[in-house]
Amino acid sequence: MIGDHGRRFRLLGLLALTLACGSTSALSEATAPTEGESTGETTGAPSTGSSGSSTGAGDTTGDTTGEGEGDPSAALQVIRGGTIVGLGVADIAIVDGVITEIGAIETTPEEVTIAAAGRWIVPAGIDSHVHLDYLRAPLPMAAGGIAVAVDLAAPIAVFDERKAGEFAPLELLVAGPMLAAPGGYPTQSWGSGGFGVECASTEEALAAVDDLADRGASLIKISLENGPRLSDETIAAVVTRAHERDLRVLAHALGDADAAAAAAFGVDGLAHTPLEPLSPATIAALDGLAVISTLHAFGSGETAMSNLGALHDAGATILYGTDFGNSVTPGIDPIELMSMLAAGLDPPEVLAALTSTPAAFWGLAHGRVEVGAPASVLLLSGDPTSDALLLATPEAVYLDGVLQDIGLRGGGGIAVEPK
Repeated sequence: MIGDHGRRFRLLGLLALTLACGSTSALSEATAPTEGESTGETTGAPSTGSSGSSTGAGDTTGDTTGEGEGDPSAALQVIRGGTIVGLGVADIAIVDGVITEIGAIETTPEEVTIAAAGRWIVPAGIDSHVHLDYLRAPLPMAAGGIAVAVDLAAPIAVFDERKAGEFAPLELLVAGPMLAAPGGYPTQSWGSGGFGVECASTEEALAAVDDLADRGASLIKISLENGPRLSDETIAAVVTRAHERDLRVLAHALGDADAAAAAAFGVDGLAHTPLEPLSPATIAALDGLAVISTLHAFGSGETAMSNLGALHDAGATILYGTDFGNSVTPGIDPIELMSMLAAGLDPPEVLAALTSTPAAFWGLAHGRVEVGAPASVLLLSGDPTSDALLLATPEAVYLDGVLQDIGLRGGGGIAVEPK
């Protein structure tokens, strides 16, 4: 499947062309129509700021009309005429950052109109593997189409940083430090600044799980890397305790034997696609478990892509993830998308791995365009179920009803000094 070098090079060429061209169409300024005015012919996506002014996705600027200009997300906003993927052409009403109605919505003079005729609308993305306390870039990630990120190893201070809003406008799920044996991965390498917590006994490991759960962790991550590692007894106890605390457990396991062991311990998924060739027995053991892609971070090697394709075919739950911090592309990464396509996922499956599938896995309200969901959506120039690479170049990004500054897309992160 992945041995087809020609297919991979064609995909690389397509990616290069896509990145070179960029998003060629600009959205013009949106206006709120007067009563009886047609809403299907204007285009636009107002960007919002603290001043209440509006800036189009292109170079046009102007004031929005309607109520709530100081905080447009609090006004009635209506995205009109876009094609919602999986539903069709419909309007979307937004109040207080939440979708309140979908369908043919009557025009009112108070609304802030976002004209989206000719655009495709999908949920904003979920990156299931980042390290934002290693490379801090919440604004470029949001501008690049990500609404939710899952931080899979950070010093304990990440909980206070999240509470202080340092990762806004992203919603951030955090694991806190990775559980490791004394001297084990990652405490002697990139994670020496508190990204791992060394547990010398089962009792210490269970205390660490309870502490992380009490601080608001969404999951526990354990290291199964070569070298010193937790005992089998400790790993089994950690998985049990985490599940008792309603936490998912992910394993850092890059080899075949380590991935098989992770499945045997009852973890919920793997933090990476393994890099060593997987045996048929290991692939079968991972059926039904989550596997986070992270292909680009490791060079999109053919073994990893072959593994991801085999795991997908065997029934594993594939989640989009970039290992941002190790990789350096904030937002939806076109090379990650391309690599997932080369691994054998089709465009609708790539879209699902970025949106609805991780939303279900992590228990999020995001990842869908429906009434009651957060108004976190992407406006695209084409249909991503035909061309998944369009997901990496949204024409507009709304998170909780607020347009993000796509001028920040692709901006670099700030390296975080260990505390």
